[in-house]
Amino acid sequence: MDYFIVEVSEQEVRREKEKARELRRSQWWKNRLARGGCHYCGKLFPPEELTMDHLVPIIRGGKSTRGNVVPACKECNNRKKYLLPVEWEEFLESQKLEPDREGE
Repeated sequence: MDYFIVEVSEQEVRREKEKARELRRSQWWKNRLARGGCHYCGKLFPPEELTMDHLVPIIRGGKSTRGNVVPACKECNNRKKYLLPVEWEEFLESQKLEPDREGE
């Protein structure tokens, strides 16, 4: 189910990625990393093992702003990919609903 389709130009993507690079260098972001928690799974990681994830991905119209970026472990960031928050929640729910087949 597609919720939010936005045409984002290559120029806009480049501009937002540059803003993200600047944000990564900020003290605000360094403080977020120092807390060590993944926004999605809640597990603690050393700062160098956390990545910057855009809640609303750049290619889906998201911006590189403090309100749209969170620290995420590499596993969660790779699993989330370009999903919007509502799509990510649905994905997680679908994983819980799948029957456990180990006992078969």
